[in-house]
Amino acid sequence: MLVADDNPIIGDALRALLETEPDIEVVAIALTAGEGVALAELLVPEVAVLDVRIPGGGGAWMAREIRRRVPHTRLMAFSAHSDTRSIAQMASAGVTEYLVKGSPNTEIVAAIRRLCANSANGTE
Repeated sequence: MLVADDNPIIGDALRALLETEPDIEVVAIALTAGEGVALAELLVPEVAVLDVRIPGGGGAWMAREIRRRVPHTRLMAFSAHSDTRSIAQMASAGVTEYLVKGSPNTEIVAAIRRLCANSANGTE
């Protein structure tokens, strides 16, 4: 799994949370949209967790680029913003899960597992 968030504390917190899950591994943390796209291309993660408002192009641009370059990577937005415009932009860019920062850890893990299951089944 790839995490792309300009706040290193979020990336570290997600890594710490997911290290306890035997079936989920954080392979990289990106701090900009461009870095997120480059790491996704290089590492081809099963899942990418993307910040909506990230420097270097934004979450929707990053999601579109990852979908174009690494089409099998499933996308999840993880954002402080829950407005309908942000959610719609990310959905139109290919994001299939959208969680608000502060969601319970169980919801975060469950969303990532849903994406992994969809990846294994070849579904969106």
